[in-house]
Amino acid sequence: MKRITAILLTLVLSLGLLAGCGSNNAAESTDAAAEGETKTIKVGASPSPHAEILNKAAEVLKEEGYELEVVEYSDYVQPNVALANGDLDANYFQHLPYLEQYNEENGTDLVSAGAIHYEPFGIYAGQTASLDELADGAKVAVPNDATNEARALLLLQDQGLITLKEGADLTATKTDIVDNPKNLDIVEIEAAQLPRSINDVDVAIINGNYAIEAGLKVADALVTEDAASLAATTYGNIVAVRSGEENDETIQALVSALKSDEVKQFMEETYEGAVVALD
Repeated sequence: MKRITAILLTLVLSLGLLAGCGSNNAAESTDAAAEGETKTIKVGASPSPHAEILNKAAEVLKEEGYELEVVEYSDYVQPNVALANGDLDANYFQHLPYLEQYNEENGTDLVSAGAIHYEPFGIYAGQTASLDELADGAKVAVPNDATNEARALLLLQDQGLITLKEGADLTATKTDIVDNPKNLDIVEIEAAQLPRSINDVDVAIINGNYAIEAGLKVADALVTEDAASLAATTYGNIVAVRSGEENDETIQALVSALKSDEVKQFMEETYEGAVVALD
């Protein structure tokens, strides 16, 4: 009887040890799976060039264990709404002055996690083929949001077509024009609609991403912003996030991928000067 009891006790202990080993192995497998788990980064973007650039960055991020989900938006408002509401981890479509204006007007607290590229603003011909041919009262289409309108007006001023009051700079609107020798009719149009409106005006000043989407090239522009201009040094396109998340590991991985040599080369080869990578 004692021998049988001893055998049963040995079996119970053996089974307990095996169960323990199995439990430990399962835990180790779970930990290993967690370590190798792909993390998803959800980013809102304008279709071109931002979504295209992000799709290239996705190749870099994949090697680092991240999956990039790109959500495209056709306007300049919804990507910030979605970010502020927590539907996105980040967005990539705007410059810092626009973001700051958006925060002020909407009570949001979105910040830049890094500047990625710059898109030269251009003046494109509509009914008039050159700036020299602009007639008295010619219609000039500009973006209707404050920061981009100021940028367009600064470009007109650089061409000697208007003069803005001193100090207007990045806050300028058409009410700040103090000299307009050709009596240009400044027509404010929603930025995304500018390419579609180009044939209804003499010239249009178009945001780089919307020009690209419409098939326009920098070479098509009558003039573009100078690389040393106030606008060129101010309007870098950024990755925006909620305040406090700019240093998160996933966000920094996204910024690093967008600044990688592979993505910079993609910008240079794809956009032929319409998109300029920032250091």
